[in-house]
Amino acid sequence: MGKSGTKIRILVIDDDAVACEFLQEALLRAGYEVEPFTSAREALKEDLSMYDLLLSDIRMPDIDGLEFLRKVHKRWPELPVILMTAFGSLETTMEALRLGASDYISKPFSPDAIRSLVRKALDVRELRQLRTQGQGEIRGEPQFIGSSAVMVDFYKQIARVADASASVLISGESGTGKELTAHSLHQLSARRDKPFLTVNCGAIPETLLESELFGFEKGAFTGADHVHAGLLEAAQHGTIFLDEITEMSPALQGKLLRFMQNGEVRRLGGHEARHVGVRVVAAANRDIDTEAGAGRFRSDLLYRFVVRLQVPPLRAHREDIPQLIESFLKKWGYPTVRISDEAMELFMGYDWPGNVRELENVLRQTLLLSPFAVILPENLPGKFRPDRTVGSPLLSPLETAERQQILQALETTAWNQSQAAQRLGIDRKTLRTKILRYGLAKEGLS
Repeated sequence: MGKSGTKIRILVIDDDAVACEFLQEALLRAGYEVEPFTSAREALKEDLSMYDLLLSDIRMPDIDGLEFLRKVHKRWPELPVILMTAFGSLETTMEALRLGASDYISKPFSPDAIRSLVRKALDVRELRQLRTQGQGEIRGEPQFIGSSAVMVDFYKQIARVADASASVLISGESGTGKELTAHSLHQLSARRDKPFLTVNCGAIPETLLESELFGFEKGAFTGADHVHAGLLEAAQHGTIFLDEITEMSPALQGKLLRFMQNGEVRRLGGHEARHVGVRVVAAANRDIDTEAGAGRFRSDLLYRFVVRLQVPPLRAHREDIPQLIESFLKKWGYPTVRISDEAMELFMGYDWPGNVRELENVLRQTLLLSPFAVILPENLPGKFRPDRTVGSPLLSPLETAERQQILQALETTAWNQSQAAQRLGIDRKTLRTKILRYGLAKEGLS
């Protein structure tokens, strides 16, 4: 339903009247109320708050879609906008998403494709509204935070495969959010109202893991005094998430392979095959290609995963760190606490081997031990303090070389940071971050 329990209203803008008619027909068939416009300028004269979603072409004669998006989000920031174009490019896609577009689709597209995209955008809008209204955490709501190009591209990957039934293998370093990715895949799919079950393959003994996954009949083994349906059956029509799948024994990998091939479950001690319709999503805590190459993970099982997603490490999108910190502070009830510029630069210069989980833990520790309104560099754990020197075991050979290059540029320019940054081909802020990281401030900077 739309605003105030009414039918969903969608505004369509395309200077091509035929395209407008096509979109109107496709969306009317899905039960939406559709208002077509052939001019973005005319559409902006309307009170767009009465609509639940906007669909706009990018190339238009009066106002292009990106400018239209800017104007809409300035006046109606919560209104979802999907952009369409026949002239797609990576740059245009990134710019559209940076400006706040809910999604982006290239022409030509089928009626089913646009209907699916619209439904997903409306689902996300509904989740946000519920949260804003104070209805608590929504089960399975994606909680990824970050607006960098790296994360936006990752969001797009999730959105593209979420509604498919294909099995997914999620890779990534510890603390990047592999389980969160699995939750997001489930929540953005048509299975979102069905079960989402998580199994940690590394935390359950092999014999118990098999019975938990596949179930058992009464008398199957000592202590089996009742019939037990396994988690695969319990997840019927939903999603099962197999975390740390590389810890699964070869024998159990073979049984999982057979299930993924035919969708049939046989309980331990039973003979009846039960067909189960469940989406398998797994996460690897080790490099799964290395494990397969070494014979510790079955290659034929690896190939059953149709889609592979790689969660970006935090060091690949450092520009999201301030946003992440702000989110954590609000979540924990510290909305007025501020991170000093110097402390933030240290955060930005750190590699975060433990990724977002490490950031969360460091921030929590700092708040507990330093209950101040402003967090300074001296309030941070020792590993963040700018006390590294050349030859320190904490520096890699590459880092040592970089430190020496920066030091040389600073000395050549009499420690003029602007000139040194220009010589190095980086901006002044980046240079300042590296100066603090390598402890160069001790050698001439205040």
